[in-house]
Amino acid sequence: MTLEQIRQTASYVHDKAGFEPEIGIILGTGLGGLADEIDIHSSIEYSDIPGFPVSTVEGHKGRLIFGILGGKKVVAMQGRFHYYEGYTPQQVAFPVRVMKFLGIKYLFVSNASGGVNPSFRTGDLMVITDHINLIPNPLVGPNIPELGPRFPDMNDCYDPQLIALADRTATRLGIKLQHGCYVGGTGPTFETQKEYGYFKAIGGDTVGMSTTPEVIAARHMGIPVFGVSVITNVGLSGEKSTHEEVQVEGAKAAVRMTSLFIEMIKEM
Repeated sequence: MTLEQIRQTASYVHDKAGFEPEIGIILGTGLGGLADEIDIHSSIEYSDIPGFPVSTVEGHKGRLIFGILGGKKVVAMQGRFHYYEGYTPQQVAFPVRVMKFLGIKYLFVSNASGGVNPSFRTGDLMVITDHINLIPNPLVGPNIPELGPRFPDMNDCYDPQLIALADRTATRLGIKLQHGCYVGGTGPTFETQKEYGYFKAIGGDTVGMSTTPEVIAARHMGIPVFGVSVITNVGLSGEKSTHEEVQVEGAKAAVRMTSLFIEMIKEM
């Protein structure tokens, strides 16, 4: 994706939406319910946006929503894109590039994931404190200096101040939070028991098929990131996973995640 393509797409979206968001939100599998809490100003189908991929995954509606959440102007991706759909990492990260040019100052990301840490339980919310990226890096290829440096630092990839805010907010709301490292894999297969064991051995607490390309692109551009994984199954327990079960468990936990996001945004 070229700088000109990003600018052209952002210009189209800006003109169409007539809205300047402060915060970007990416909603993962089964987590689109947060969109119901947004006081919607406008929305645009991905299929109508020049240069945008189109989500092909069940549970991902595929539209950009502009509106007010927690008293702040937000743009929410109701449905994201994945490497396993056949998109390049650069295409997966493209919407984050566009959101930067729309004016966002912060990025909130969410995903449904498999618990690697044996102390986790289905339905837990895990604040992402770090990640291990096993998906091809979206920064491979020519660097665009206007976006960020050739070799961006990924230390504190997930913003410590936002994590601290989440902890304070969760305590006030009575929401239990786990903390840990997210492993981003290619999918689309769910993991084998040996793969779960490997992810645990290298320091992972949960594993999924998304998120890391978008976060890398955001940090490349200097956008602070807050991320939450909804634990929809616990891999090392040996329980089998289906996409339908992931959606169901994600929807249950999404109620608590939505409350957390709204209250955090109010405080920002």
